[in-house]
Amino acid sequence: MSVPALERLNACHLASQTRMHLVTKAKSNVVAYERPPAKKPGRGRPPKKGQAVKLKELFTTRATDFQTTTLPLYGKEETVQFLCLDLLWDQGLYQELRFVLVVHEGRCSILVSTDLSLAATDIIRLYGYRFKIECTVREMKQVTHAFGYRFWSKSMPKLNRFLRKEEAHPLEALTNEQDRQRIQKTIQAIEGFVMCQCIAMGLLQLVALQFSGRTAGLFFRYLRTPSHAVVSEASVAAYLRKSIFRLFAQNPHLSITKIIKSKQDNANVERDSLVS
Repeated sequence: MSVPALERLNACHLASQTRMHLVTKAKSNVVAYERPPAKKPGRGRPPKKGQAVKLKELFTTRATDFQTTTLPLYGKEETVQFLCLDLLWDQGLYQELRFVLVVHEGRCSILVSTDLSLAATDIIRLYGYRFKIECTVREMKQVTHAFGYRFWSKSMPKLNRFLRKEEAHPLEALTNEQDRQRIQKTIQAIEGFVMCQCIAMGLLQLVALQFSGRTAGLFFRYLRTPSHAVVSEASVAAYLRKSIFRLFAQNPHLSITKIIKSKQDNANVERDSLVS
């Protein structure tokens, strides 16, 4: 949750009809501001913010205002206490955000959302999905190697990891239109590769969820008794690597099998013509 991120998000909203919102966790020392009064007494410029609010202190000062509810978190029903407030955030920007103070198993957290229409319970539930997202990213990295791409372009300038704020970005110094197009094609190749790996990971998860109990061969990787009824994506990937071509041969009616067969027939015809 930073000012550049919120400014870029607001710029995207103005440039297109697409809407994207952020749900994240704020720091424990975050300070927000109440709305300014409708009318300012006396002369001078109307204020952009109201009284400062240290959200960490609200866990103590407004403990009686917390509500209690039960939510599905991390695969089971959990009881949480929460307090929802709409406050202005950050010096100079003063964007209204929805803060949700959460007490779960004695731990205090401050969640924040840019979508003011989301209910507090929805914000808590959405933030709980982060664990599944992190697990999926780990599987994409280790199983399908989604981030092992090797796309590069000589037109790409050397990037400085320790670039200062006042220094210009190396990409801004590019003036050659051909170089810029090559860099754009490189980025498109990277995004396309990662997108294909996301689709592959989704297919592995679907197979694991629907066919774990029907295919005993999925359990061949385990060196001990399986601990879960649903096998992992890695087990499904290893099983498919071992038996996918045998499955294609056993099901000649599949479209993918017909495509492979036609490619093989064309290759054999070309080879016979070359030999003759």
